[in-house]
Amino acid sequence: MDSPEKLDKNSLVGINKNRLGVCGWILFFLSLLLMLITFPISIWMCLKIIKEYERAVVFRLGRIQADKAKGPGLILVLPCIDVFVKVDLRTVTCNIPPQEILTRDSVTTQVDGVVYYRIYSAVSAVANVNDVHQATFLLAQTTLRNVLGTQTLSQILSGREEIAHSIQTLLDDATELWGIRVARVEIKDVRIPVQLQRSMAAEAEATREARAKVLAAEGEMNASKSLKSASMVLAESPIALQLRYLQTLTTVATEKNSTIVFPLPMNMLEGIGGISYDNKKVDNKKT
Repeated sequence: MDSPEKLDKNSLVGINKNRLGVCGWILFFLSLLLMLITFPISIWMCLKIIKEYERAVVFRLGRIQADKAKGPGLILVLPCIDVFVKVDLRTVTCNIPPQEILTRDSVTTQVDGVVYYRIYSAVSAVANVNDVHQATFLLAQTTLRNVLGTQTLSQILSGREEIAHSIQTLLDDATELWGIRVARVEIKDVRIPVQLQRSMAAEAEATREARAKVLAAEGEMNASKSLKSASMVLAESPIALQLRYLQTLTTVATEKNSTIVFPLPMNMLEGIGGISYDNKKVDNKKT
């Protein structure tokens, strides 16, 4: 990018480095004479105060007096032949109203944004464009529509920073001759139709449910593998099964339950039943 000084010298409209000419010098000296005759009253009309954040572009006989704007501080404006225009150099906030945009995948959306820019060359802003702020405002709207029209809805929703940077680059290049430097571009909101919002919500919900079912199936598969490994270990050591059984009873008892189901293995019941039957036979023989 060219420097502001180089830009001012090569691309400005209205700057004439030629001399004022005979008539111009005559009017110049008459203006000085008028100022001296009416001194000190004229000094209050000729001295102008330019604030720190402002610059003054002085036109003398309709021509820009210098390549560089004057200020800040006191400047001298000659009566009758000098006219000056103040230019504010502070950052300007430009709110882009909602723009109805047809995306590349044929979805109608409304997008609004904000542009932050400042004037770095007061002479360019005055001489090269009629209304620099209005021109920048309209150009920002057009650039926003053109850039977003080449993107799909998913790209707009997921790539806001890249799109904003692209818009900033295009605006900065287009407004360079106007003495404008775009500092930042932000996309504030993307509005989509209500019906499309419902469709997207249903699609997202279906995707989440499918993912949840897949995770549940994977969990069941891992649990079955773990149970298979545990059953193989318990089959090799029956004592481990009894210990696990007692541990489960301890866990149930700590919950202050009034009824505890106490399952017993069938072989244990058969053993107890066989002992009692043999005892009855022995008693009958004795009698």
